[in-house]
Amino acid sequence: MQAAPAADKFKPYIRQTIAQSRQWDSIPPELQEAVQVVSHVLPFRTNAYVMDQLIDWGRVPDDPIFRLTFPHRDMLPAHEYAQLRELVLGPGPADQARLQQLVRQIRLRMNPHPAGQMSHNVPRVNDAPLRGLQHKYKETVLFFPSAGQTCHAYCTFCFRWPQFVGMDDMKFDAKESHELAAYLRGKPDVTDVLLTGGDPLIMNTRQLAAYIEPLLAPELGHIQNIRIGTKSVAYWPQRFVSDRDADDLLRLFEKVVAAGKNMAIMGHYNHAVELRGALAQQAVKRIVATGATLRMQGPLIRHINEDPASWAELWRTGVRLGAIPYYMFVERDTGPREYFGLPLARAHEIFQAAYQMVSGLARTVRGPSMSAFPGKVVIDGIATVGGEKVFALQFLQARNADWVRKPFYAKFDPLATWMDELRPAFGKDKFFFESEAGWHDELAGQAPPRKVIPLTPALQAHGEAAAGPGPGHSNAA
Repeated sequence: MQAAPAADKFKPYIRQTIAQSRQWDSIPPELQEAVQVVSHVLPFRTNAYVMDQLIDWGRVPDDPIFRLTFPHRDMLPAHEYAQLRELVLGPGPADQARLQQLVRQIRLRMNPHPAGQMSHNVPRVNDAPLRGLQHKYKETVLFFPSAGQTCHAYCTFCFRWPQFVGMDDMKFDAKESHELAAYLRGKPDVTDVLLTGGDPLIMNTRQLAAYIEPLLAPELGHIQNIRIGTKSVAYWPQRFVSDRDADDLLRLFEKVVAAGKNMAIMGHYNHAVELRGALAQQAVKRIVATGATLRMQGPLIRHINEDPASWAELWRTGVRLGAIPYYMFVERDTGPREYFGLPLARAHEIFQAAYQMVSGLARTVRGPSMSAFPGKVVIDGIATVGGEKVFALQFLQARNADWVRKPFYAKFDPLATWMDELRPAFGKDKFFFESEAGWHDELAGQAPPRKVIPLTPALQAHGEAAAGPGPGHSNAA
């Protein structure tokens, strides 16, 4: 294993400290204002590496990593921004009660837990929910260690933003690891455990090992793959190179591999610039040298990575270094969705163009894929069948395993950005996987507009006020 160079010190910045950065005074006042205002609703955290190495300050505000990490006023509707600005920056002392009320109202409008995360993904034992676990697909359990509930920097599009903003009633975090092991002992069909967050690699290696090493026990032999979802490969590659315990972390990966399991690092990359630097590339090489795999995934996001050439460069660079292109996702229906979302037709066009630019070694990537309520739905293509223009779709993963790889079709809609905006093709009333039950009309007194898998929204199920989701959003889908 290559020796690590001298350590770099991690220096984070948040709303209260960003003015201490050397770049702050070069940011135009209107952009500074947006950071101070919007960060009351959406989480804001960056670090010196992101600011010094990844952002081209000559391109601000259009630099993709700046837009990826700094809040912008257009992430909120104009009327919400104006209300929030008055309370945050108004001439008088801030009315904290009114500010908190408005902030929560905006957050609930943003569909804080999409795809049934709270209402349908949390397993129960003895009729009690297991805090910090999700089990949506038969083979895979997600685990949220409490010590990993932050990140080296936050992405403004992140679909897990409620984890970071103090919405404790919507937070996934597990204080102990023994409940995970106990749950897995009774689930022989589970082959994969995904540690996620936040970012588990915000933890030191000793903390991380306390969660991972119990999974190597002989009685959990059915666990074949241990995954870690992380953005540190892009936002803090020092975690694998020069952090004080970077070598210990790599030895932990080697221990998992030596135990006969696959150690899979699910690296979140959003733009080719994140893998251009020597340090980021060294991090990839050190990871794969342990015998672990590094899979590259990320969402397609308006304002950030609409250029197919950037995706192709990212995948080619990753393959050259030993990483595996894995997923291009569609931006989820949560948070500032209207700001970041792209039409599905455009998403398919970008994916197809990028796919055509790479060799077969990079064509392990799948997409564009929607992580919707029923499962991961990939847009296979746009075609004309029987005289009707359609989206050709299929499940790559599903709540019901019988749905996987079963093709189905939706009417072509050039404006649709998410699954619940699609309608079945060929005159059908519903897709094959839609539930007969679940048309809850108690609140409105009539059936609501048709949604895919029309189940009780998660917020209503948890006793929240009926502050309905924004246009095009469905808490259940």
